[in-house]
Order: sequence, then C-alpha cells, then structure tokens
Amino acid sequence: MWRDDVDYTQVGRPARDPARTWSRRVVQVGAVALVAWAGVATPSSAHVIVTPSTTAAGAHAVLEFSVGHGCKNSPTTKLTIQLPPGINSVTPTRTALWKVEKKLEKLDPPVVDAHGNKIVERVGSVTFSTGTPLPDGQREVFELAVQLPDAEGKNLVFPTIQTCQVGESAWIEVPQNGQNIKELALPAPALVISMPADSGHHGATSTTGDSQSGKATAAAPEANDDKPLTYAALAAGVLGSVLGGTVLLRQRRRT
Repeated sequence: MWRDDVDYTQVGRPARDPARTWSRRVVQVGAVALVAWAGVATPSSAHVIVTPSTTAAGAHAVLEFSVGHGCKNSPTTKLTIQLPPGINSVTPTRTALWKVEKKLEKLDPPVVDAHGNKIVERVGSVTFSTGTPLPDGQREVFELAVQLPDAEGKNLVFPTIQTCQVGESAWIEVPQNGQNIKELALPAPALVISMPADSGHHGATSTTGDSQSGKATAAAPEANDDKPLTYAALAAGVLGSVLGGTVLLRQRRRT
C-alpha cells in the first residue's frame, strides 16, 4: 500500500553517515578556500619585475628580471635593461635563444673600485634579443650579476624597454611624491638597498613593478596583508585532508 509518510526515493539506499557527510563538506570548503587563497596570494605577472638574490649594501647580487607576457598579446623579441648610477660591475647570464649585447658609457668623473682600480666606463644597459620570439603568456627570466652600491636606503630603478613583434612596452614609470605604485600603468622594476650583510642583517628588501613605492620601503608589509586569508585557507585545507583520511580509514575497517 502506498504511504504518504514514506520517501520511496530513498528505499533501498544505505543510511547516510553524518560524520562522513560533514567531513566531505569540510574537504570541499577547504579545497575552495585553497583555490581562493592561491588566486589572491599568487604574485601578479602583469609587470616586468626584478628579484634580487640579496639587497645588502656593497654585496654581489644576481638580479632576475621576469617577463611573463607580451605587448598586448604580441610576442616579445627584445628586452633592454638600463642600469642605474652606482652599479659599475655587470655580468649578464647567457640565456638560450637570446643574444646579449652590452652598451658601454663613460664615467665622468671616473671612480675607483674596492681594489684601487680606476674605472672610466661602465655598462649602461644590457639588451637581450632573439629571433625566436617569446609567446605571450610564457615566462622568461633574464639574469644580471652585479655589485650593488654601498648606499643603504637608496632606491635603484631599472628602466626597461620590452620590444615585441608589434609595439613595445616602456617600463619606466616611477612613483612621485608618495604616489601609489598601483596608479602606474608601466612601473619600472626597482629595489631598495638594505643594511650591509656584515652588520648582522642580511639584505632582503626589494621593490618591484608590483610593490614599488616612492620611498625606500620594503615589499614585505604588502605581502603580510594576505596572511589571515593564507592561514585560514591552509587550516581549512589541512582539516579537510585529516577528516577525509579519517573517513577512508573507517570505511576500510568496516570492510
């Protein structure tokens, strides 16, 4: 006999395990949170940026210039990086598919290096060019080994010209009078010289096209804005994984 108080769509189905259902929801929430965190915390690749191995005053550093896009979808064929005053020693890293050219300029007045040698010219710019264009959406990294000037707190700006098959992007804009870097369409890659390494504090301060400001400030405070979301997402993800593992273990024991 048909009964109105019976849900016949559930007849023959096993009863749901409340713990299993709840843990599945937690896993789903954790996964969503992790995806959301990744979308927020991943650094933007919209700009040409510089990442130094160190920023300590007077230190030898390797500067990595990252290019992750073309000029309005057009492939990149050339990148010219201008070296700021104070950097008198530059050695580009050879990169597959790219030709390297250094442009020299005279120093007036000449400078004396740490070994007492008189330097009358320096590398003013380095150009990487290729006959095999870098497709839009693919990333390339160009390295320059340099000696940083012994000038703690100095902001070093590296105006960079990105040439593409169609058009170019001039990454040369610098914030003025406290202007926010986000207001610039084409910010120049830059870094800030930090305390010398022998003072007990290793250089780790840098600013790029994404976090540069008009003053010699570190990029770290901006990154800290994502910590609450990061911790929450990671906690949710870990909790979801633990509960998911517990459910699987219970199922194996039952069988």
